[in-house]
Amino acid sequence: MALEKTPVCNFGELSKDFNLKSTDENKYSFENVSGENGTLIMFICNHCPYVKAISKEIGETAIELKNYKINVAAIMSNDTINYPEDSFDNMKIFAKQNKFIFPYLLDESQEVAKRYGAVCTPDFFGYNSKNELQYRGRLRPLKDLQVVKSGKKELLEAMKLISNTGFGPKEQYPSMGCNIKWK
Repeated sequence: MALEKTPVCNFGELSKDFNLKSTDENKYSFENVSGENGTLIMFICNHCPYVKAISKEIGETAIELKNYKINVAAIMSNDTINYPEDSFDNMKIFAKQNKFIFPYLLDESQEVAKRYGAVCTPDFFGYNSKNELQYRGRLRPLKDLQVVKSGKKELLEAMKLISNTGFGPKEQYPSMGCNIKWK
């Protein structure tokens, strides 16, 4: 496991389109998943201990963001041949176990991850209603792969701010996780 950190948010960068199969067997594009007040695209996988540590909260955050007219989608871009735990069938199980209410998409070619510049799992991309990037930070602080309960829910607060103002917070802390498993 190679630990990676996300780069600084490139404020205003436009979202990238995709057309990917979801664990619900439907295909989704960015337009299909975009929300009225914002959109959260996250790159996650099933086996990363950093994702596992926050997977329950990812699901809870998505539910709360619906109240702010922000939609969510997750993309899994890892090589599934060398990392079979991230297979499409296992994605279905992971989504169900974590009560994901959003599309969990397979980026089999890894082209979407490359276009977004995703580097790790989890990697969060928070967009405003104009599909402009406003957040590229972490969900919340972790210590020894445990959620710091006293820590601020940074992703949730950032997305609420984006919903209300169209702009993300100037201070953002990078997400950390396992590197994308490239083919």
